[in-house]
Amino acid sequence: MDKTVEDNFVTLLEENQNIVHKICRLYTNNRDQHNDLFQEITIQLWRAFPKFRGDSKFSTWMYRVGLNTAITLYRKSKRTVQTQDFDSVMFRISSQEYDDTVEQQLKLMYSAVKELNDIDKALVFLYLEDKNYSEISETLGITEVNARVKMNRVKKKLKKILNP
Repeated sequence: MDKTVEDNFVTLLEENQNIVHKICRLYTNNRDQHNDLFQEITIQLWRAFPKFRGDSKFSTWMYRVGLNTAITLYRKSKRTVQTQDFDSVMFRISSQEYDDTVEQQLKLMYSAVKELNDIDKALVFLYLEDKNYSEISETLGITEVNARVKMNRVKKKLKKILNP
């Protein structure tokens, strides 16, 4: 590859690296796993970059490659995917009047999401990233109708988990 392609890739990766970090946080449990997955996703993005035609936004393509890499990697290793404890990434405000209601609700939500399968986790992740169903379907390689149906089912699963 020529230097221009490499420079384009590096620039786009730097501008959008938070996407990869979010995926890594969702599918890993500690810093070493996070770093390994980040490296693997970066390698897969680099390998696939020449095939990126610009039919979709770079970020949408990046979500797709990243999520597929994470899901494939953990399915191949045949181990249970454990995600990072929410407590370890929460930043607490030291104040006597701090109301932790929202924090507790987020902990419950993350705990419920951890119980979902890999595809459902990815669906919730994209939904919470404010992606519309068109972008979700493109990223996950499913139809828009299927994305909506799956999301409705996932919402029901989450409700059952949160309200047994």
